[in-house]
Amino acid sequence: MSDPDPKRQLDALEAKIAAAKAARESDKAHQEEHYSQANLAWRMVTEMVAGLGIGFGIGYGLDVLLGTTPWLMVLFTLLGIVAGIRVMMRSANEIQEKQLAQGKAGEDEKRDRDGD
Repeated sequence: MSDPDPKRQLDALEAKIAAAKAARESDKAHQEEHYSQANLAWRMVTEMVAGLGIGFGIGYGLDVLLGTTPWLMVLFTLLGIVAGIRVMMRSANEIQEKQLAQGKAGEDEKRDRDGD
């Protein structure tokens, strides 16, 4: 019927609670990782579009002031694209370094845990 030892019942209940908490934490980490990746992607897109828009704006403004339509607009739009790509690549390298550091820390933690 039921286990007469309350200590054993309590230990079994604590094990079930710990397992449920572990399952919940792993699901949450996956969701956070998913949203984090989406945020990083939007950050990169925003950086690219900002570079393009700023270059276009500066070029168009100078063309209006100097009467050189469309040469400066084309030139500064291309420079804006190049600047946007450079900023986007710098962000990608920053993210990659962060992930490599986290991966190495996770491997070290796993190695310590397995060694004990």
